[in-house]
Amino acid sequence: MKKILNLNNLLRFALTVLVTIFILNCTTQKYKESTDETLNITEFLRANEEYSLFLEILDVTDYASFMNTYGTYTLFLPTNDAVNQLLSDLGVSSVSDIPLEDLQELAKLHILPESVNTTSFTDGKIPSPSLQGQFIITGAAFIDGESNITVNKEASIINSNIEVGNGIIHVLNKVLRVANKTLAKTMDDDESLSLFTEALKATGWYDKLDEPLTYDADSVSSHLTVLAQTNKVFQDNGFNNLDDLKARYSHLGDPLNPEDSLNLFVAYRILPGLNYMADLAVTSAALTKAPLEVVTLTLASDSLLVNEVTFNNILEKGVEIDRSASDITASNGVIHLMKDNFFIKKRFPAPVYFDLGDQPEIRQLSSVFRKPGNSVSLKKSELSEVDWPDDQSLIYRAAEIGNGAYLDRAWNGDVIELTRFRNGFLDPITFTTPVIIKGKYKVWVSYRQNGRSTAACEVSLNGVPFARRVNFTEYGNTSEPERVLESQGYKRHIEPFTNRFNCRLVGIVDVPTTGRHKLTFEAVQDSRNGETWLDVVEFRPVDMDQLYPKFQSGGDGLIYE
Repeated sequence: MKKILNLNNLLRFALTVLVTIFILNCTTQKYKESTDETLNITEFLRANEEYSLFLEILDVTDYASFMNTYGTYTLFLPTNDAVNQLLSDLGVSSVSDIPLEDLQELAKLHILPESVNTTSFTDGKIPSPSLQGQFIITGAAFIDGESNITVNKEASIINSNIEVGNGIIHVLNKVLRVANKTLAKTMDDDESLSLFTEALKATGWYDKLDEPLTYDADSVSSHLTVLAQTNKVFQDNGFNNLDDLKARYSHLGDPLNPEDSLNLFVAYRILPGLNYMADLAVTSAALTKAPLEVVTLTLASDSLLVNEVTFNNILEKGVEIDRSASDITASNGVIHLMKDNFFIKKRFPAPVYFDLGDQPEIRQLSSVFRKPGNSVSLKKSELSEVDWPDDQSLIYRAAEIGNGAYLDRAWNGDVIELTRFRNGFLDPITFTTPVIIKGKYKVWVSYRQNGRSTAACEVSLNGVPFARRVNFTEYGNTSEPERVLESQGYKRHIEPFTNRFNCRLVGIVDVPTTGRHKLTFEAVQDSRNGETWLDVVEFRPVDMDQLYPKFQSGGDGLIYE
């Protein structure tokens, strides 16, 4: 009897094991073979028939497979109705009737190489260019009583922030068009700018604005920015035709002569570089094509003013840029429209606060630039306005608040980090300054103290060293009265202040010409393998208060006494 019971127990055990194995096998077959079922951009388009025509464009141009890879993109996606309207405008019946090269440029214009949510949109350009190279302009408009987000001034977003596996999609009611006309032809086609265009032709500037976009050996583009005036602006100031302009401005009677006042009048409205409203808003002064002349720029509330300055306590009113009508993209630059006439003015020294981390390439990294806790390592080939002799990388660091290193206390909360700043490591390093108006300045260098950095750094402008060196190991002084400290060549430049930061007067310089200059830092004593953190360099006119305004610690504001 006992043996029978043992046999029954053995059978029960065997049966239990078999059932368990069967259940486990069934369960294993139910495991998902992928960790994410979210559709990528191309898969999303294939799953939604209303976008089939733009999908056809991606297929024809071979971008469909590219947009199905993992990464981070933003797609401005036209509906089928939008693509059909494009075909009608072009007078063709199908996508295949459009030249392949044109389709490729069109497709790339709709794609950004990063994910950009509408909450990051501003009234102006998106910081990063499209894959095509031109920038996307966003804005707000009231249509049929409702607020709409516009794109490149013509299309509207009808469905936004669609999350897919490799980015974000914004649906458009129109196809974006590549700006393929030069500045000259763009203005020539605008009847409201006919008198300005006549002035361009009379002075020879039309031909220069009609040249195709080029890049030099240093990858610097030939983009230009034009501050144009409409016929109405001219008429409101008593100029009805070209003869009126010649009578008022052409003092030599030869507008083609670069020294003729009419030629200078036009040249003063042409700026080197690609400067959208968003770029001008963060620029205190910009060079013009009129030799040694600049326009100053002031952001007042939501208005951007040209040449508004206060001199001897007298306010000289500026001229407003027509924000809603500006940011007109051309193949070789951008056009802004002025609300009034303006003149070349004699310029007096004005303060320049040079945040060394505010570089054009870094500014385009919208997910990093001034975003706390983010950083990027860059080679000199990736920065057009910074140079050094070796193959080391500098670091742009937007410090995380409360990180213990106090880097977030810098102005704008960011610094340039030089690792082991010494011979063979980023030494010497040269920055191209913003435009500095000719005149005499006191120059201040601020930094985050580090006991392992160099104790002796020579600073020079255009190859001429300043009288004093900077000791990056030196703490800021919190005990001396501020005016006493200033007399010793130091100050507390941020508010609220921490002694982890310091600011050193390196000397006085007489800037001989208005323009951009070369500011160089050279370690004359090696560091002890520690980081050097550079904050802001100030060029303050010698007759200006050197303590105020101060800089908002961790913010972008100025603090006045």
